[in-house]
Amino acid sequence: MSTVTSKQGLKDYCLRRLGAPVIEVNVAAAQVDDAVDYTIEKFSQFGYDGVTRMYLKHEVTQEEIDRAQSLGEEVTSPDGTIHHEGSGYIEVPDSVIGINGIFDFGDKNAMSFFDIRYQIRLNDLYDFTSTSFTHYYIVMQQLSQIDFLLVGKKPVRFTQSQNRLYVDMDWKNDIAVGQFLVIDCFKALNPEDFTKIYNHLWVKDYCTQMIKRYWGQNLIKYEGVQLPGGVTLNGPKIYDDAVNELEKLDKQLRDQYELPPLDMIG
Repeated sequence: MSTVTSKQGLKDYCLRRLGAPVIEVNVAAAQVDDAVDYTIEKFSQFGYDGVTRMYLKHEVTQEEIDRAQSLGEEVTSPDGTIHHEGSGYIEVPDSVIGINGIFDFGDKNAMSFFDIRYQIRLNDLYDFTSTSFTHYYIVMQQLSQIDFLLVGKKPVRFTQSQNRLYVDMDWKNDIAVGQFLVIDCFKALNPEDFTKIYNHLWVKDYCTQMIKRYWGQNLIKYEGVQLPGGVTLNGPKIYDDAVNELEKLDKQLRDQYELPPLDMIG
């Protein structure tokens, strides 16, 4: 079996599986393109092989700081009260589908001898030679919680539809122009750069059934029409078979190729 390494190669492969060129597959070229695009998009949303975890560096600009300090867009409630939406956000690429958060930043590098966090570490980690790994791990967890209380985490909000990462902080005092925000995120892989996505078994199976569904949907209009030689078109059968296979593949994607949700412990 040939290896699929391009979008055109995937289209040709799926059409061959449906019988082309021996059988005329009655679908438009635009429908085949839609089937491929939809398959790749679904695989990127739910398949762990379609995304990668990465860290994006974003350099803060003066324009972003000024915008964050403005009132933002007006929102009027039913009783006529005027509200203003927060505008402390940065734009992220379209390929970002999820954000875990941002790396902490603050004055830790300038921590002095009299800083309470320095004193806590000094007392808890006084002797590495007599400290077991378990104790060390527990202490580090406690110090992380203390940092959260004393320094504070910067809350973030993100929705893929907006392509905006909102960071709820004091943009005037907490960050400066030229400073970098490091974003912990998940990014959809571009199949043109990583062509093995086109050759993934699930992608090839799902795309084939998507094209088959379009084929059956197109033929439903001609249900019962008899062709020369006594052949009768059966669009509903082709359509129903494709829908049933797509349901199985959707379940397979969620059961086998989706990352499981992490349990919260503690």
